Amino acid sequence: MKQFKKIISTAIPLPIENIDTDQIIPARFLKATDKKGFGENLFRDWRFHKDGSINSEFVLNNDSFSGQILIAGTNFGCGSSREHAAWSIGDYGFKVVISSFFADIFKGNALNNGILPVQVSEEFLQILLNTVKENPQSKIEVDLENQKISLEETKTSETFEINPYKKLCLINGYDDIDYLISIKDTIETFEKNRITI
Repeated sequence: MKQFKKIISTAIPLPIENIDTDQIIPARFLKATDKKGFGENLFRDWRFHKDGSINSEFVLNNDSFSGQILIAGTNFGCGSSREHAAWSIGDYGFKVVISSFFADIFKGNALNNGILPVQVSEEFLQILLNTVKENPQSKIEVDLENQKISLEETKTSETFEINPYKKLCLINGYDDIDYLISIKDTIETFEKNRITI
């Protein structure tokens, strides 16, 4: 995984509640095992009409909005526990997803795939959504090291929580195996010094 410490980016607002994993990546696209290419079908049934034509009213098809941050309604990532949902979000180019609540399994899958789920208060979520909808060029700063998210223009900010281990992994670009390799010397020392019965 790539290291993640801080990101400053414009954002895409998606103020829909209870977005489940089948809406993020429909089940019919889960046949592949390679993470690449899943972004093409992110929110497929919202981005395209049934005849395959582009739904110009969906925000991802609106050229006014762009960026590496997705701002979504509450209870994002609910539904089945498919890791492909995180794959599709990452492959599309998002580094951060902001919501006032995440389904636990989605949150874990996102963190394991280098995507930072930032849980904020409902009030702050509405501030972010309203600001970005009014001015698509508004930039949001997500500072993982200090666990702080802020609007660059107004400096309105809020702190967020994250599992310390997952924070360490994201900052260093570690997956679980990389982390174990990083403490190899400590593990070997423990093995040498442990008392066997």
